[in-house]
Amino acid sequence: MESMDNKKAQRYEAVKWVMVFAIGVCTGLVRILLFGVGGTLFSLTVPAAVEECTEKGCLALSLLELLGFNLTFVFLASLLVLIQPVAAGSGIPEIKCYLNGVKVPGVVRLRTVVCKAMGVLFSVAGGLFVGKEGPMIHSGAVVGAGLPQFQSISLRKIQFNFPYFRSDRDKRDFVSAGAAAGVAAAFGAPIGGTLFSLEEGSSFWNQGLTWKVLFCSMAATFTLNFFRSGIQFGSWGSFQLPGLLNFGEFKCSESDKKCHLWTAVDLGFFILMGIVGGLLGATFNCLNKRLAKYRMRNVHPKPKLVRVLESLLVSLTTTVVVFVASMVLGECRQMSSTSQNGNDTLSLQGVSEDVNSSIKTFFCPNETYNDMATLFFNPQESAILQLFHQDGTFSPVTLSLFFLLYFLLSCWTYGISVPSGLFVPSLLCGAAFGRLVANLLKSYIGLDHIYSGTFALIGAAAFLGGVVRMTISLTVILIESTNEITYGLPIMITLMVAKWTGDFFNKGIYDIHVNLRGVPLLEWETEVEMDKLRASDIMEPNLTYVYPHTRIQSLVSILRTTVHHAFPVVTENRGNEREFMKGNQLISNNIKFKKSSILTRAGEQRKRSQSMKSYPSSELRNMCDEHIATEEPPEKEDLLQQMLERRYTPYPNLYPDQSPSEEWTMEERFRPLTFHGLILRSQLVTLLVRGVCYSESQSSASQPRLSHAEMSEDYPRYPDIHDLDLTLLNPRMIVDVTPYMNPSPFAVSPNTHVSQVFNLFRTMGLRHLPVVNAVGEIVGIITRHNLTHEFLQARLRQHYQTI
Repeated sequence: MESMDNKKAQRYEAVKWVMVFAIGVCTGLVRILLFGVGGTLFSLTVPAAVEECTEKGCLALSLLELLGFNLTFVFLASLLVLIQPVAAGSGIPEIKCYLNGVKVPGVVRLRTVVCKAMGVLFSVAGGLFVGKEGPMIHSGAVVGAGLPQFQSISLRKIQFNFPYFRSDRDKRDFVSAGAAAGVAAAFGAPIGGTLFSLEEGSSFWNQGLTWKVLFCSMAATFTLNFFRSGIQFGSWGSFQLPGLLNFGEFKCSESDKKCHLWTAVDLGFFILMGIVGGLLGATFNCLNKRLAKYRMRNVHPKPKLVRVLESLLVSLTTTVVVFVASMVLGECRQMSSTSQNGNDTLSLQGVSEDVNSSIKTFFCPNETYNDMATLFFNPQESAILQLFHQDGTFSPVTLSLFFLLYFLLSCWTYGISVPSGLFVPSLLCGAAFGRLVANLLKSYIGLDHIYSGTFALIGAAAFLGGVVRMTISLTVILIESTNEITYGLPIMITLMVAKWTGDFFNKGIYDIHVNLRGVPLLEWETEVEMDKLRASDIMEPNLTYVYPHTRIQSLVSILRTTVHHAFPVVTENRGNEREFMKGNQLISNNIKFKKSSILTRAGEQRKRSQSMKSYPSSELRNMCDEHIATEEPPEKEDLLQQMLERRYTPYPNLYPDQSPSEEWTMEERFRPLTFHGLILRSQLVTLLVRGVCYSESQSSASQPRLSHAEMSEDYPRYPDIHDLDLTLLNPRMIVDVTPYMNPSPFAVSPNTHVSQVFNLFRTMGLRHLPVVNAVGEIVGIITRHNLTHEFLQARLRQHYQTI
């Protein structure tokens, strides 16, 4: 901060804009790669032999061929997840946690994005009911996290001396931009991507970040559009295809005067569809939650091969169901000539050709086609276009069976050990539901004026909104994907109704999976009832702290017996310092063992406490032998006089000499502690690794000083205290932590309302919030665990019991 001036700040901001643009371009290129390879793989899994077997009678052979392709690809996808387990699923819950302030191990590593990108291609090509859009968001976030660092943990040779963006906040901002670019590249919706990052993730947001995220999303859309227009149409620079998931243009035929995209009367049906979509989404989430719990109890504890076998079982079942349903349950429908120039005329020539060329004629005579096979044996994007833009081509029975089968199989599939998205399967399932409603209204109620594509779109929005419970961003994404602003009101109303209906029963699918993993995710705000609690009711009073001047032995003991990421720097308010003199040594226990650990820290602390038993002081050697004092310790009176003189300095030199003890009195446990600042675990370990210390016979001014660049050189992989070579350390040396601590962190009073504590903690992106009383004494500390909904509910129940 002291070395920063206006020119450096402007240069820093300029570099940040360049990096944001680079993230958007790279995300668009990743999507182009996925699109090209994915289309090739899918064409392999739907061989022309199935069509030929209509006449030759080789049905069993074509089924075996299809099973061979699908099982092979799903097996490869499962193997990639075994290499990097965090690559499983869509990745949106993990990115949501990261943007909320929780570090999920390995979620933004290069190995993760490689396994995720390759795995989702194999999953889609293997015939599973999964989508590429969710993993695309995860891939964009990984690009945003890794590109500005100019280094890689997976490829250690990739490392450049890039001095910028060496903090968690900068990294989180770039991850927000990358996730938004992923949405923009997937749906061609840069504004929707920006709103997605705002709605689903980031704790800390400002106007400058909004501009950067929108610019990154535009760069991703521009890159994807540029290359797709050039590759597919040979017209480089024409920008004809904004996103990979393009819903086409909804437009009535000029000859049909009765046709309207939607009317005011249709809003009533849209609200009812929103209610039904919310109920279906709540049912989907409930079933998937039960499956996830079953997997956590019975599949995950077993050898990893069991996860692969489960994925293969799902692939086998899906392939057989799709094949049999297409051959047995499908109806042969007459090819409609109105599909090109009738009610559902398309302005985009490419979309029109795609709709008509994707018709499947499995086991149907000439001039007819199989409606069930048309939905099952096409890429999901093509099936969505069929439901949006084909007129009168699907019977109600076919749509009902397709919706039921797709609903059950996609619910079973989401959560297995393969990379998988949920956006497009939910859209396809909901589009079938909406098209079914349109068919019923036309056939049985006689509403000929309704536009089937509109109802399919509203059904897709209703079901997807009922599953994921997104409102603002999903509304804008669907509007941008359809290029039709008139759909704004019905889509928004449908999504709101679907969310309210679903929230009455359970949470969204991503929040459910976050809760199942025990991640302390913070909501946008607390409940009104929580204001009955104060900061003193929810804080952790049993502190682990360090002194401004602490011996290496005590620091190592603290770091190896706790898992906290920050420690208060304190001095003790002693009434009579003579009572703390015994012999020639100053007795001052440096840390307190926690009597009760919160959440899952207990097991980790027990393990680390066991490791402390193998920490003999005899193995510690001096790191600075020339600084060791050889003279005898001073007399008791001299030491006391020195201590009394230091009493009026900002940070008194207190030298803890003993290892921690659990045999404390209540007075020792809650003695008054003057708060001076916070120091991070990573900073303490860095000081120990670099030998920043001084001997007792010298002044703290003789201690080596590290620059900010040296302190952040190892970011984001700081050394671990258990990897430290203890033979290089002298336990009697002293570390002065005051130059490196944060002397002015955010702090609250014990009487602060919980809502104020929560807003300060979330909006400022904090990890630790000290609770300091009126005289500057720290009485507790608040972390993310103390602000989770479950913890606050438990404390509120205790509050009611004490009234």
